[in-house]
Amino acid sequence: MRRTAARAGAGSVVNVPAPETEKVAGPEQTGGAPAPAPVAQRMRTEFPFELPRGYVDDSGTVHRDGVMRLATARDELIPLRDVRVQENPAYLSVVLLGRVITRLGTLAMVHDGVVENMFASDLAFLQDFYRQVNAEGHTRAAVECPHCSEPFEVELGGSRLGES
Repeated sequence: MRRTAARAGAGSVVNVPAPETEKVAGPEQTGGAPAPAPVAQRMRTEFPFELPRGYVDDSGTVHRDGVMRLATARDELIPLRDVRVQENPAYLSVVLLGRVITRLGTLAMVHDGVVENMFASDLAFLQDFYRQVNAEGHTRAAVECPHCSEPFEVELGGSRLGES
């Protein structure tokens, strides 16, 4: 079962069927109850973030809160045909981020023109956040409390610089 994620709203989720496991003897072979059906796993496709400084639009409004969706292969391939990227490969991240950022503050639309006018610290933050979400597959890390040794997870993405 697949359901596409809506572009609006943070933390959109897609239902993905659980991977099949080894065949287990059925009730007719074991005499017991039937095995439970596989449960659909939920996968996050959009991730909220907060820019360290914020994008300042033409009217002087600062936009800091945004949402980035997972990138597709198409998102990474299409910018390679862009003349600006062919002339300056460093521009790839600007075009790519313009495709995967679905919301930034109250802006009606986010595009590469918005990204290229961000402060360098915000661009670096978004590049790192993109890597965490897409290449590493998650924005959470398992840690252990130094006092009680209790394991727990912390959110890496969406935090301000210097925070975990």
